[in-house]
Amino acid sequence: MSRIPDSLPATVAHQATVAGKQPRRNPYLFFLLRRIGQALIVIFVVTVVVFALLQMLPGGPARGVLGVQATAEQIAQFNREQGYDRPVWEQYLLFLGRLLSGDLGQSFLLNMSVTDAITQRLPKTLLLTGLSLVIALIIAIPVGIFQAVRRNKGADYTLSTLAIVAYSTPSFFLGMLLIMIFSQNLGVLPANAPQGETIAAVLAEPQRLILPVLTGAIPLVANFSRYMRSSALDNLSEDYIRTARSKGTPFRLVLSRHLLRNSLTPVVAMLGYQLPVMFGGALVIEQLFNYPGMGLLFWSAAQSSDFPVLLGCVLVISIATVIGSLLADIIQSVLDPRTRGGIA
Repeated sequence: MSRIPDSLPATVAHQATVAGKQPRRNPYLFFLLRRIGQALIVIFVVTVVVFALLQMLPGGPARGVLGVQATAEQIAQFNREQGYDRPVWEQYLLFLGRLLSGDLGQSFLLNMSVTDAITQRLPKTLLLTGLSLVIALIIAIPVGIFQAVRRNKGADYTLSTLAIVAYSTPSFFLGMLLIMIFSQNLGVLPANAPQGETIAAVLAEPQRLILPVLTGAIPLVANFSRYMRSSALDNLSEDYIRTARSKGTPFRLVLSRHLLRNSLTPVVAMLGYQLPVMFGGALVIEQLFNYPGMGLLFWSAAQSSDFPVLLGCVLVISIATVIGSLLADIIQSVLDPRTRGGIA
């Protein structure tokens, strides 16, 4: 009978030790890196699209930037300075380099750079959309849970009907309706938004922010409450809810500790996808209430054919949408590890 070498157990033990020391892949880090990579690819595609739009401007980029009054000599000089007389791939690399350095071009109507124009207006739009979003979430989350708990009752039918009406109402009509009720008929709120140059100046007139914020928040309340109701209904039928109730846990505690967190996942997922909708709504709201934000800047640039400002706004809104979607996915993966692409 052959004898097993004494060194074999040691070798097997050594292999087991080495295998045990192999680094274990972090699923959350893998998910995070994957989503960041996807976001960078989308941003790259956005820059290509904006560059293509710039090339397709009437008369080329030089005519779009300098205006219709520019002479042939001015256009030729601009093309030499900006590199638009080079091959297309070199133009794109120069365009990308300018973007990375924060150079979005020059507005020939505002007599300032597009970066400065957007920098002045974007914080005000973020303030308007941020306040609308916060107020919408504060109202929509408890309303959605209340509707789920009172399913198929009178209150549920009433709130669902109001949500459908609010979600179907265009922003401009909703804004005008609010102006007619609270400004013209009741006279309790001003119809014009604050005109301050800074965030502090805008916040110094809070009464002028109420109508623009409400115009942006009401459709969001209708949208988020529907998703919250649907998610809460699904979770109310889960075993963990019944187990918590059978243990004698008060229903209010079940709602706050168990139902709320698990029902927030679809609402959080919607936040990222609502960004372009919110920016689109801000364009109408800012024009309606004369609010000096980025939406009004985009509107004015569209009316005056200020193409550099238009493309700069499109680029910033697109990148903000991608970043918002990325943040929503990250928050959603923290709340529910099952959303990490099957890696938990």
